[in-house]
Order: sequence, then C-alpha cells, then structure tokens
Amino acid sequence: MNILFASSEATPFAQSGGLGEVAGALPKALVEKGEDVRVVLPLYECVGEDNRKDMQFLFHFDVPVAWRSQYCGVFKATANNVTYYLLDNEYYFKRPGLYGYYDDAERFTFFSRAVLELIAWLDGWKPDIIHCNDWQTALIPIYYNCFYANRDGYQGIRTVYTIHNIQYQGVYGHELLNEVVGISPPDYSLIDYDGCVNFSKSAIECCNKVTTVSPSYANEILDPWFSHGLDSILWKNSWKLVGILNGIDTDSYNPQTDKALKYHYSAKAKANKAKCKAALEDRFGFDHRPEVPIMALISRLVTHKGLDLITNMIDELLNTTEVRFIVLGTGDAQYEDFFRGLAARHPDKFRLELAFDPALSRQIYAGADMFLMPSKSEPCGLSQMIALRYGTIPIVRETGGLKDSITDCGDGEGNGFTFKTYNAQDMHWAINRCIDLYYNDKKAWNALVTRALKCDNSWARSADLYMNMYKEALS
Repeated sequence: MNILFASSEATPFAQSGGLGEVAGALPKALVEKGEDVRVVLPLYECVGEDNRKDMQFLFHFDVPVAWRSQYCGVFKATANNVTYYLLDNEYYFKRPGLYGYYDDAERFTFFSRAVLELIAWLDGWKPDIIHCNDWQTALIPIYYNCFYANRDGYQGIRTVYTIHNIQYQGVYGHELLNEVVGISPPDYSLIDYDGCVNFSKSAIECCNKVTTVSPSYANEILDPWFSHGLDSILWKNSWKLVGILNGIDTDSYNPQTDKALKYHYSAKAKANKAKCKAALEDRFGFDHRPEVPIMALISRLVTHKGLDLITNMIDELLNTTEVRFIVLGTGDAQYEDFFRGLAARHPDKFRLELAFDPALSRQIYAGADMFLMPSKSEPCGLSQMIALRYGTIPIVRETGGLKDSITDCGDGEGNGFTFKTYNAQDMHWAINRCIDLYYNDKKAWNALVTRALKCDNSWARSADLYMNMYKEALS
C-alpha cells in the first residue's frame, strides 16, 4: 500500500507532544513491514539545522485558500527509511512554536489543501490511503470529497482520520466558511455543528475510517462525559470507528542503548538500574538511599492529567511515608505554584524541575522505581509504556490507553498498579500497595520489574492492526 501520512508534527523534525512521536514511529514501523509510507508536515521555523542541511528542494505550487492562492514550497528529507515532505510557507509557519496563533484555522486549512495539491506533483506516486491526524488535518477528507475525488490522478483514494485527543476539535465561527474554508453552501452541513464550524466533525463525516489511539478510548468517546460534544456524530459514524493502541519506538526508548543514560541495563541484566537510581539521586541533590523508593511524575501540569488528585493527598503521603518524589514538566500556573510550595515544605523528599527536557525525562524513567499517572482522561498515553520499557512500575487510573496497557499486579501477573474511580483516596490506596510491595516483598518486586522490562509495546504490533484497518478501508 501507498500511504500518505499527514500530520502537523512529526519527529525528528518538529514535536510538541505525543502526536509527533506517533507520526515519527508509526510510519517507520509500517515501512519496516514493506509499505510505502510518506509523511507530510509543515516546515516550521523550529526545524533545526541538523535536519535542514540534508533537505532537498523539489518544487513549488500555489494552494487555493478560499478566494486567494498561497505559495507552497516542497522540501524532501529522509529519516529512518521514511520519506518526509515538508511544506514551506513563511507567512504561516516561520514563527516560534507550532500552535497557539490567532490564525491557526487558516494556517492548517492551507496545510490540509496543500497536502492534496501535493499529490499531483509526486511523479506518478499516488497514495492508496491519506492518513489524517487531529483537527489540523481534518479538512483533508472534506476537501477530497468536494474537490478531488473525481480528478484524474486522485480517484479511488481512501481517507483515514485519527483522533488523538477529542478535546481539540478545531471549533470556529461561521465567518470561516467564506473567508478560509472555501467550500460551497450545499456542503456547509458537513462542517457545521452546534452553531459553529467544527473541523473534526467534517472529517468524521467524510472519511472512510475513524480511528482512536486505544480500544478503551474508542468506547469512551461515545459517552457524552468524554466526547466534548461529539458523541452524537460518533454514534452516527460508529460503524467506521476503530481503536488501535499506540506503541512506542523501542529503538529510541531502550535502556540498553539510550545515550541519555550513563549506565545501561536490560531484563536479563538489570543491576545497572540501581546505578541509574544513584545517578538520579545525584542529579536532584538527594543523598544516596537505595532502600527508599523514588516515585516520578513526568507530565504537562494540567487538570486532565489528574493533578487535582495529587494536590489533594501528596502532603499526607510525604508526611507519613518514606518515599521520594520527583516532578518534571510545565503547565498551568496553579500547579507550578503548588509544586514550588511542596518543594519548600518537603525539602528532603520532593524535587521539582519546571522544564521540557527529553534527556532528563529518560534519566528519570531509568532511575525512578515508580511512575504515577492518575489521568482523568488519557486517550492512549505513552509515558506509562516508556516507564515499563525502563523497568519503572506505573501506577495509573483505569481510563483510555492506561486501562489497555497496564494491568494490576494483584494477581501476581500484572505489570503495574491501577485504580478505577477518579478519587484521591483510591489513588492513595494504589500508591500504598505499590510502596508496600517495594518494602516488604523484594522477590515479588524484582519479578514485577522484570515483567515490566519484558512488556512488548513496540509499534510492530500496532502496525499490523493499522495495516488491517487500511485494507478494510480499501475494500
């Protein structure tokens, strides 16, 4: 199959979160299975010189954006045997960061239309599937249906739309219809929803398959509690809804080879994990106490990550339990301020790093004993899988991909600790069970760490499921 993977970000060129990791790792896994996958993304200002120096300029063309045309230059690059097309328009993309601008709707309308215009310039290469990701590419299915489906060179293409987080839908006012979106009035109903223009709604209506990033999340978003208002549209299109659990890049996240680590280890030889813990204690100014567990939180500091549960009970935990706690991340001021205060109240037990630091995150994954992830909602989550990869035991709430990837070890077979209800005391109980096992049954704890290290959360498994889904879309 020929697959054109359209994403607003993709490693190693531009990343702000999990979408970038998926857009870097899934195409790589599909290529390894013999598919011809090409990734298209914007050429942002933040794309570094290391990536730019090997780029090749191919051509340029004009892109219709409602009543006007805009320049689009196309650069080609290769990474991990995957071909990348980076679309250049300095007016839209030569800016700091990826998102958060007043004209994001126009920027990604341009990008969506440019992805389709690109196909005519690819020397006879035609995708069987265009795989769109989140609202930034959600106009591709509607544009394909309205403008391209009957054109020579475009016929028979299928579109897939993946919802990575349904909270972000691309909702704007009706003024966009004429000024930005540029579809004809008979097609307005495809994008109109609840008195607004809704990019995601148009993709769900127009694509051939809708996917989400875990089976549990696919079920959850049919519930008004999780759907952020789109449940009726998803129910209407539930026949094409599929949940496929994300994986992680196990070549990149590998405790045997990770360049961010001073010491390396594996499931068969895990002694150096203790040295990683000592190095982490040094990094955060703790004295060496290997007998005391280190619990970590690496996260955006926002409410839906379950931080209100943590703020409700963390003082009690640190006052009554011999445990150390490390937080890495940035986010809402209320949580940053809370954790600053916590560091002042518990200088011997708590450390805070308000930063986005990929290398330090890997050192924390390797050096910590436990990883806390009590999300209110979590479409898939990658952090719990990365923690397993480094032999650090996850404590998670049973929601979305957390439920699909972590099973409670109470039966002696699971790979972590879980709790069901969104309740601080239930989370505290799960934490206490974890700490109790660490202190009181070293044999069981070591077996749990070994099971975690052996878990297979590679993209190879998920790639097979995506290939089956693509074939269904084509049938």
